Amino acid sequence: MIKKEELKNKLTEKAIKEAMQKKGYAYFDKGDYNLNIVGIRSDCNRKVTNLFDDYMLVTYYLNNNLSIKLYSITTEPGRYYIQNKLGNPKGTAILVPGQYRGCWQIGKHNGKYDALVQVKPVAVYRDSNKDMMYDYNKTDKGLFGINIHRSNPYGTSATIDNWSAGCQVFANSKDFAEFMELCNEQRKRYGNSFTYTLLDEKDLNI
Repeated sequence: MIKKEELKNKLTEKAIKEAMQKKGYAYFDKGDYNLNIVGIRSDCNRKVTNLFDDYMLVTYYLNNNLSIKLYSITTEPGRYYIQNKLGNPKGTAILVPGQYRGCWQIGKHNGKYDALVQVKPVAVYRDSNKDMMYDYNKTDKGLFGINIHRSNPYGTSATIDNWSAGCQVFANSKDFAEFMELCNEQRKRYGNSFTYTLLDEKDLNI
């Protein structure tokens, strides 16, 4: 797993664009607040750490100036849903890496607060054996409520626990608030539709 500060120092737009283009994914660099929302899944050998050890990368232009934001998140479910209570009878969801065009919009997470909510099908793995290792064998596709939201509404959560049953979840409430401000700026300009790309750490090649 690459540390956050190390990743910040190595991240360049060139590295990000190259990683996306190698996969055949779109990269948005035209217009203000045309966000690239990219999850980076850390290489933890499939072990359930129950930590927010993945990253959310957001790049965008404003007045021809590039901004790169990096936030601590989880792209995988926590201990509660992997070990104790499956998030689905088929097994707890783990989002499959890929680019999902227009699959999210701003809406209410669990009817409570604004977040990015899933509105089109995505692919997930299903983990059902409760062995504290993420399983990437069985796949499923559909609308499963794989939202992009926050954990604790105040401050930073140290562990995932039951904050995620497959969602992409921010550790820090202020980070999430800043992220949603960016999403609202995009919505004003381009409508309520958001693309999310999930990469593995190794895809960045940095």
